[in-house]
Amino acid sequence: MQATFAATLFDEWRRAGLADVVLAPGSRSTPLALAAAATEGLTLHVRLDERSAAFFALGRALASARPVAVVVTSGTAAAELHAAVAEADLARVPLLVVTADRPPELRGVGAPQTILQSHLYGPMVRLFEEPGVARAEAAPTWRPLAERLYSAARGRRGEPGPVHLNAAFVEPLVGTAYDLPVARAETDGPDPGPVAAGDLDLAGRAVLCVVGLGTSAETAARARAADWAVVGDATVPNTLAHADVVARDDALAAWLAPEVVVRLGGAPASRALAARLADWGVPVVALDGAGPVADPDGVVTRRRIGRPDPTDPTHRGDPRYAARWAAVSEAIESYLAERPDEVLDEPAVARAVVAVANDEGVDLVVGSSMPVRDVEWWAPPRRGRVFANRGANGIDGVVSTALGVAAGSRALALVGDLTFLHDVSGLVSGLGAAGGSLVLVVVDNRGGGIFSFLAQRALLAPERFEALFGTPHGHDLVAVARAFGARATRVGDAAALAAEVAAGLAAGGLHVVVATVPERDENVERHDRLIEGAVRAAGALR
Repeated sequence: MQATFAATLFDEWRRAGLADVVLAPGSRSTPLALAAAATEGLTLHVRLDERSAAFFALGRALASARPVAVVVTSGTAAAELHAAVAEADLARVPLLVVTADRPPELRGVGAPQTILQSHLYGPMVRLFEEPGVARAEAAPTWRPLAERLYSAARGRRGEPGPVHLNAAFVEPLVGTAYDLPVARAETDGPDPGPVAAGDLDLAGRAVLCVVGLGTSAETAARARAADWAVVGDATVPNTLAHADVVARDDALAAWLAPEVVVRLGGAPASRALAARLADWGVPVVALDGAGPVADPDGVVTRRRIGRPDPTDPTHRGDPRYAARWAAVSEAIESYLAERPDEVLDEPAVARAVVAVANDEGVDLVVGSSMPVRDVEWWAPPRRGRVFANRGANGIDGVVSTALGVAAGSRALALVGDLTFLHDVSGLVSGLGAAGGSLVLVVVDNRGGGIFSFLAQRALLAPERFEALFGTPHGHDLVAVARAFGARATRVGDAAALAAEVAAGLAAGGLHVVVATVPERDENVERHDRLIEGAVRAAGALR
């Protein structure tokens, strides 16, 4: 009976649109594994490590823009998914988290691989279901159960995100699925279209639109068409680059001060920009058309439903203000493009990786800490899709997320050395049976580079800072990657980096390119000099 139950779940999810199932091997999850493998139309990805499996599933969900199922056995295997569930919750990524469990009579009696799995992920999931051991008389409820979970993950009745099914199974675990319950008629209607935001009164005003995670390229395009100056984080393509430089300089910030700020989606990485939004003291309108608007600094003064509507005269801003921002962005970009490249530093790596992603038309995955900031602050505008785990902003699972994005396709990723080592187990399964091409660029500054920008660097003794924050790892990252079967090379200049990235994409498979950059304190100094030069280039326009 439980084989039929599991087969019904996957059949219903396939009918709803499920295409990818990520499986970590285990015994108690046998009925689920056999059902997923037997369901036509599903691609099965097998990963050895549950934590990596969950982030791989997250990457597949990001790339496909649809729910992905991740299936694991009982016990700590279920706990391994927790970090990815947290990211999916905050980033609103649809995941079907399916954990197998012991039956109630084996809980609390010392049975192996048994922990408390009920509500394991707490309020992070949109829906939790625990139907118990499958019974014949409950068969009519199986398809509605699957439909509820899939709909909740998609966000049909709220925000998209992870859902959790905790399914108990008894031995024998291998069985034959019999006739499935009859499929119901389709019940979901079409997705609602965009809603225009009313009562904005932006006609002819200087509008700065700050966009973040969750803002689609189409929504950003609507904002630009409404004559808004659109700046944002690394995940939103075709925004004006280098807003962080503007925000750091008082004269530029005064010259480009808006009359109204519109916020869409998550928050960019730039603290300088966040501080300017507070300093300018102008109205800040949150539009929820890209999902909930992040407001960690409490600057939002009004909230409205909808998205920019360039056909509404009350939404049309001052085109001269938008053009001024564009001119400043272009002046800074020209300065960065023309600077000598005798040293491959971290901003130069970010610029080179984004340039190749733009030229090759491939997805880009950006790691947390400095890579996401260097892409946001120093790279040219992104033309294609960019993904980053910006929900929880952690470094865990980024390699696996990138592998999930690239599976069956092509992608580039940019991560730091600690991020790479933190998720090195993702290399065990690589791209898996789906194949594809991933070039993983690792910035090797021999430790945690972002901490050198913080007060800890100046306030602590050097040896204490290095031990607690710098955390030099001492590993040969090329050797590490090769030990897992990946092709790996080390580069020290921009031309070699671009050539290796292009060659890796063309060759297919997994290719790790380790970029040697200046030590961490020098990196801070080089960032400061870049800001000074960029400010001079933009200031010439005033």
